[in-house]
Amino acid sequence: MVFFMPGKVSPITKQDDSFHLTPRKIVQELDKYIIGQEAAKRSVAIALRNRLRRLRLAPEMLDEVAPKNIILIGSTGVGKTEIARRLARLTNSPFLKVEASKFTEVGYVGRDVESMIRDLVGLAVDLVRTERRAEVRSKAGQNVEERLLSLLVPQSGGEEPEAGIEADRTEIRERLERTREKLRRQLQDGLLEDRPVEVQSQQIGFPSLRVFSNSGVEEMDINLREMLPGLGSGRKRIRRMSVAEAREYLLREEEEKLIDPEEIAREGILRVEQSGILFLDEIDKIAGRESRQGPDVSREGVQRDLLPIVEGTTVNTKFGMVRTDHILFIAAGAFHVSKPSDLIPELQGRFPIRVELDALDKNDFRRILTEPKNALIRQYQALMATEDLELEFTDESIDLIAEFAAEVNEKSENIGARRLHTILEKLLEEISFSASELSGRKQVVDADYVRKMLSDIIKDRDLSRFVL
Repeated sequence: MVFFMPGKVSPITKQDDSFHLTPRKIVQELDKYIIGQEAAKRSVAIALRNRLRRLRLAPEMLDEVAPKNIILIGSTGVGKTEIARRLARLTNSPFLKVEASKFTEVGYVGRDVESMIRDLVGLAVDLVRTERRAEVRSKAGQNVEERLLSLLVPQSGGEEPEAGIEADRTEIRERLERTREKLRRQLQDGLLEDRPVEVQSQQIGFPSLRVFSNSGVEEMDINLREMLPGLGSGRKRIRRMSVAEAREYLLREEEEKLIDPEEIAREGILRVEQSGILFLDEIDKIAGRESRQGPDVSREGVQRDLLPIVEGTTVNTKFGMVRTDHILFIAAGAFHVSKPSDLIPELQGRFPIRVELDALDKNDFRRILTEPKNALIRQYQALMATEDLELEFTDESIDLIAEFAAEVNEKSENIGARRLHTILEKLLEEISFSASELSGRKQVVDADYVRKMLSDIIKDRDLSRFVL
């Protein structure tokens, strides 16, 4: 994980934690989840490594090195989104996937391109807030324990001593302290989880406001408490809940007290500016020129609106101003009808790296079913294990599933690895439906079972288009 400071890399940052990720190691990590696509993996690995190298440059050179944005070209289901998502997870970078076709140029009703930067900043702030909460959780837990004891232990023993009798006061304090320590042990042992307590809560939530602007309609969370300090003050209510519920409620409250919202916002903005990754999917859908008619007329306008974001500009968000100069943009599209050269020249120049992903064949499908950490077969085996049903696939059945997937993709629309999801769902439909009744047994999926469930559908081209 990398932490940044404005204008320079801090000498006390943890940037070396990520700098061990050489291009070769990055590809090795991607290989755990993505089959094939070696050229694309190498390209994104080099792009990520160059970002890490940039962080070690002198301050005067730091701002001069621009990210090398990438266009991934390939049909759906070949791994474009997964490559970008896994890349972001390697360095815990803020990551957002958006569809370029969802945006409209300024003047049209719809989302403007700056909204994706605002969304990315929101995700980064949430990411930093989660990290900060984890850091202060131990201290917050101690505070919660003290607050719970205060709720459980009466502040007086019901006996008010006469004024001036200090001995009685001391005795009461000692008795309360003994009671408090006894309850502390019970609380730590989990013996008081169901005991009811009354927690005082303050209503601090306010609805968000919908703001209409020239650039479209945006949802913006406006802190009314900061705008109107007196609004909502003193509005408290007593909530009755169990100790277990109160612990969760108070823990969130104590964590919020121990973290600085302004510091979180600054850190979130820096994460976006220095390590943010924006995945622009379906960029081929806006690769049109204004010579065309109908709805295509706004495509070039969207490209021109995207251009300053990709080149580097300042976007105003509710957390502050954000520079987009060093955000890594990874664009992707099938480019069946259009081609990258159909993009306006200025935008093309901002995506110097272009990689064409390979179509998936039977061998790729077989590997996808078995090799990745999150392989589909492992997922289904884990799901059935929750019903105490052991699910086993023979090698022949896996070969046949891969063969059927390749065949259906060839005969109908090629949706890549996503075809495996539809085929496995149909294949295991009966087992999934009856899993609870088969508890304690072992279910073997062999080649005969695959043929029985899928052969007729595969042969009937019209039926396969609807079912698979």
